[in-house]
Amino acid sequence: MRASPTASAETPVPPSAAAVGAPEPVPGKQRDPFFDNAKYLAIVLVAIGHSWEPLRSGSRSVTALYTLVYAVHMPAFIVISGYFSRSFRATPPQIRRLLTGIVVPYIVFETAYTLFTRWTDHQPDRAISLLDPLYLTWFLAALFVWRLTTPIWNHVRHPLPLALAIAMLATLSPSIGNDLDLQRVLQFLPYFVLGLSLKPEHFQLVRRPEVRQLAVPVFLCALAVAYWSVPRFDYSWLFHNASAEQLGAPDWEGPLMTLALFAVSTVLVVCFLAWVPRRRTWFTSLGAGTLYGYLLHGFVAQGAKSWGWYGPSWVQGPLGELTVTVVAAAVVTALCAPPVRRAFRFAMEPEMRWAFRRDATELARAS
Repeated sequence: MRASPTASAETPVPPSAAAVGAPEPVPGKQRDPFFDNAKYLAIVLVAIGHSWEPLRSGSRSVTALYTLVYAVHMPAFIVISGYFSRSFRATPPQIRRLLTGIVVPYIVFETAYTLFTRWTDHQPDRAISLLDPLYLTWFLAALFVWRLTTPIWNHVRHPLPLALAIAMLATLSPSIGNDLDLQRVLQFLPYFVLGLSLKPEHFQLVRRPEVRQLAVPVFLCALAVAYWSVPRFDYSWLFHNASAEQLGAPDWEGPLMTLALFAVSTVLVVCFLAWVPRRRTWFTSLGAGTLYGYLLHGFVAQGAKSWGWYGPSWVQGPLGELTVTVVAAAVVTALCAPPVRRAFRFAMEPEMRWAFRRDATELARAS
């Protein structure tokens, strides 16, 4: 996620990125290619991580890469979402975008994923529940909650330590239910609050040449540790969707694991950002469509397992693993493209002017 030398690091982005924390667009300001590049690369990692899920049991190397990717991709995505949520003040236009850019896609895709799962998993009686996010929709539910609480985090004195304390306490609470996937909402909260706390100069620091150079050995060490830890570490901790008790660990391990994973993921996110191009590239424009790629690729990922695409023995070998990786990157790239965004805009960015009253500012402009 690098910014161009001439663009401000806090350049707002248009409505198409509403679901990943974009503020209101400001006339006369251009998109910063750094953040579009970062969002695209992060969503590619998300898709690749999902494509590796059926390959984990047969390969220690894949499991190590899977562990490393899961330590980076959602934390990076959430940090960016928090950074672009700093201007949220619950103004009428922002509330409208919150509803049309997050709530409506959540309802549409929660319903669509449930119907799709009924078909692929042969569960015709599976109920549609808007309170129990299915598969990828948890992120929209979490972002809705995080965004609504943004004014609180912007006003408390020590927001990040408070968010970390909440995440640590969540790991001690197995009684937290599945409503809105609250465990994930609370355990991923510190990354969102970290993004809220960042300033443009922080992103300038990660673009320094020495940070970029240091990122290489850090990632190599992280990969080596991930490979070593495969038989010793339960990567389910990285999903942040269960308490310590639910993971079969003693209670004291939950808070400590929360702090350790936050530290590790934050360092890896910095390294990831250090590698993101700051100039416009062939994939920069795709950064505006990451919500589309995120929500739509799940149907392919889910279907691939049900349709037996992982069945052939060669898929479990090195050639198959490489093929799966390339296909996953290509699919999510295509799903971020403008034609797909135009086709699905009705579900992800509906205007719904009929549903909202015009506020005083809009009425004054129209008069």
